[in-house]
Parts: sequence; C-alpha cells; structure tokens
Amino acid sequence: MMEYTRFEKARIIGARALQLAYGAPPLIKVPEGTINPLDLAEMEFDKGAIPITIIKDAKEEN
Repeated sequence: MMEYTRFEKARIIGARALQLAYGAPPLIKVPEGTINPLDLAEMEFDKGAIPITIIKDAKEEN
C-alpha cells in the first residue's frame, strides 16, 4: 500500500465517507452495528479497499 501524508489520508477517507453517506455500496463486509460512514470509510482505507488514488509530482518526494 502507498504511503500517504495525514492530509492525503484525511482527504481520501473524507471523500469515501461522503460517497457512503450518499448511498454508495460498501467495499468491505460491514461489521454489525457499524452505521457511521466515516467509521466505515476508515475501515475500508485500513484494508486497502478504497479505489481512490493520489497522484504526486516526482519533485514532491524528498
């Protein structure tokens, strides 16, 4: 899995949580009792299931 900054991680999880809130189907099996889109998006991120990528310029890498 790619290394993300905390800002990139927040952006990816936030975008996915918004999709889930608007009715997008979950990409993982939803644990019983999980109703918060933000929690579900974090679980998807941790499992590497979110199909959102960040494109970085080569010059940004140090």
